[in-house]
Amino acid sequence: MPGRVLCPMLSAALPARVREAIRNYHPDYRVTSYSWPSYLYRNGHYDTKNPTKGLFKGELLVKAVKHIFTSPTSAENTSGLLSSCDFPKRRRTTGERRTRCDVAGLLRMTSIQPRAIAYTAVQLRFALSSAGSWRIMDDDFDQEEFYHNIVDYFELCPSRESAKEVENLLLWWNQQVFGRRNVSEYRPQKTERLSVAMTSTAR
Repeated sequence: MPGRVLCPMLSAALPARVREAIRNYHPDYRVTSYSWPSYLYRNGHYDTKNPTKGLFKGELLVKAVKHIFTSPTSAENTSGLLSSCDFPKRRRTTGERRTRCDVAGLLRMTSIQPRAIAYTAVQLRFALSSAGSWRIMDDDFDQEEFYHNIVDYFELCPSRESAKEVENLLLWWNQQVFGRRNVSEYRPQKTERLSVAMTSTAR
């Protein structure tokens, strides 16, 4: 499985001989940071006519983000509604240890931002690879460049339409990770459009 999810998306639909060339490190089929690995896509599916469809919605990526920031148990909770900070407090019995807050709580992290996604994507790729120890260059794959490519996708939008897509993508991410928690932080209400503001301006 790891080899398949690390496979560049453009190679997924290629003939077996090409995939074999990738495995054999043929210079014409190098795996670099300029191809998105399949685990970044929902269901590992790449649409050649719409290459952004499902991008950064991969199930493994979502689980990895939740595992790192909102506890390992939350990674199995597909609703994304609870973390260790959300459970009601109760009086501890003798000998009980205090439950630690999750990483997001410790960092006072109230929303998922592009750099958290990029960081996790890099860590996930390392975990799925055969590398015995961490290194920036994994054969031809530049981990640092991979990180910046992801950040640039989110932060350097070439058009209003792509900026809106990124806004909706981040909303989706926050719903997956935090659910109802912190909604006022990751999607503040535009109060000027609500009835209180509208009646005030009409007076």
